[in-house]
Amino acid sequence: MRLKLTEENTGGELLLFKEEAGFDRLFFARDRFNKYFTIAWNIGESQTVIIDGSEYDFPANSLLTLLFNQSFSFKNSTNIIAWQFNREFYCIIDHDSEVSCVGFLFSSTDHLFVKLDDMARQKLQLLSDVFIEEFKTSDNIQSEMLLVLLKRLIMYVTRLARFGYVPAKKLQDERFHIIRKFNLLVEANFKSEHSVSFYAEQLCKAPKTLSNLFAIFNQKTPSQIIQDRIIVEAKRLLYYTDRSIKHITFELGFEDVSYFSAFFKKNTGISPSDYKNSPKVSKEGK
Repeated sequence: MRLKLTEENTGGELLLFKEEAGFDRLFFARDRFNKYFTIAWNIGESQTVIIDGSEYDFPANSLLTLLFNQSFSFKNSTNIIAWQFNREFYCIIDHDSEVSCVGFLFSSTDHLFVKLDDMARQKLQLLSDVFIEEFKTSDNIQSEMLLVLLKRLIMYVTRLARFGYVPAKKLQDERFHIIRKFNLLVEANFKSEHSVSFYAEQLCKAPKTLSNLFAIFNQKTPSQIIQDRIIVEAKRLLYYTDRSIKHITFELGFEDVSYFSAFFKKNTGISPSDYKNSPKVSKEGK
């Protein structure tokens, strides 16, 4: 089942996939003009999901959120229920005060696999049923109704993710929002700004303060998060495009190819050229 709503005046799009064979996303090829955020629910057994060329275990009865610039495919997409939307339909950045998910729920480096208990699964099943009903109801408030449901879905998934991943007793909302803002700043600036001091200045915090804060949230340092984001993008460009290593070097804000190559090998254990020429799990557009 594939259901879609398109708003002619804004270009906003909302899609729902249920047990659809072949459901995937190819950002650098077929889907480069369709910038959809994705919320995927694995309703079946544990299976493999390939995200930007890397394999991950997608546990049974769990949720996964993916950014618009990520490519993915599922070993068994018929066990997936997924929602996709573009920023024209609902911009999570402009409406962050409503859903509080930017910089946490959607990330290019850390993929949140949100486990559902029986109550959460029942609530999500009910919500998906209401979505399908509204998709099939064509009237003058259909778009508004689906937007309300999408907000409700995002807020609910964010709440589940925070409960599972954030040490609530140690991390107050103010500190949590600083982490989200840091991740958002990295997403917007990682190609040109590689130092923690830049992001600390933007947040009016000392670099050491940021490091201490992230130690509460997880084991990665701010520097590691920046480096991970650069590596993820480098892998995408090497894996999915025909751009030269020199081109990628400059695109990612490095001035010297040898320095970029050393940086890439230090973080991945393989040189950029070897990674580019390695056998691919799934070559996009082929």
